[in-house]
Amino acid sequence: MSTTHEERAAVAQDVIPASTLVELIDAHLYMPFPFRRNPHEAAAAAGVEHWLRATGLSDEPGISAMIIHTRPAELASYISPDADSGILQLVAHQIAYQFVFDDRAEEVGRHRPGNLLPMLCESIAILRDGAPPSTPLGAALSDLYRQIRERCTPAQAARWAWKSREYVHGLLYEAVAQSHPSPIPSGLCTSIRSLTAGVEPFYPLCEAAQPCELTSGELHHPLMRRLSRLSADAAVWIPDLFSAVKEQRSGEMINLALAYQRAHRCTLPVAVTLAIQQINRTIREFESLCDEIEPELSPSGVGYVEGMAGWIRGCYYWSRTVPRYADAAAPVPL
Repeated sequence: MSTTHEERAAVAQDVIPASTLVELIDAHLYMPFPFRRNPHEAAAAAGVEHWLRATGLSDEPGISAMIIHTRPAELASYISPDADSGILQLVAHQIAYQFVFDDRAEEVGRHRPGNLLPMLCESIAILRDGAPPSTPLGAALSDLYRQIRERCTPAQAARWAWKSREYVHGLLYEAVAQSHPSPIPSGLCTSIRSLTAGVEPFYPLCEAAQPCELTSGELHHPLMRRLSRLSADAAVWIPDLFSAVKEQRSGEMINLALAYQRAHRCTLPVAVTLAIQQINRTIREFESLCDEIEPELSPSGVGYVEGMAGWIRGCYYWSRTVPRYADAAAPVPL
């Protein structure tokens, strides 16, 4: 985020006139991946409702309303348009769970990060040691982990658990940042955001969706590791654009657009435009590396990379219309 004063001024002049952030984002964001949705979306939505009832989460205050506003099955459908019904249902369950977990962590840890410790330690014990749950949220995670082990290979399930533990730890870092008396530097903001994104725990499901397991050489190829980082960053930064108004009002810190606004003391539309430029560079690098690595990949490897691209596409099309980010469609002073 080393944008100079002159570059910021140029961006301010180049901002395409728009009355809402949605219009501004649509005008500037580079999105090479076309809109698609999974034909099993309606069944996945019904499956999410049933699963939340079965785990007891839907009985807790506010959960059902939150699910209506976040539409986890819709996001899963846009991300995984070619997945079979089983994989799609798993993706939808995991998205719903992470929405509940993330919102609960924000509520509990907003003022005192230490209050999060029982919730986070329960999750780590389930993911690392297979410990029995003691709360409805823990019971949902335990059941989700069971579903993952049933559908994935042992190696894929182990990667899922490892990436899920990273996500759990990231929420503690976010709570510490939120309670810090002064704004945190932009670099720390994006580092924390990469953990709280919760995208990489889904990559083992991208693996499981393929006809064959990827080779170790494919999974650990330097370009593949870079692609996974680019995909996760772009996928979570795009919703940051659409949620900027909501999170600005609620005092949230871990948001790419708001980090630009704090760093450069500019208007929100200019900050969003600067964030879009970073996202566009990320997506273009992702495209370039996809072309570079594709000749070395098996058909399953190619499908795995397409699954990562699905996160970029899905998060964009979902964010544009989901009620959770409705503030992005409201008039914003430009």
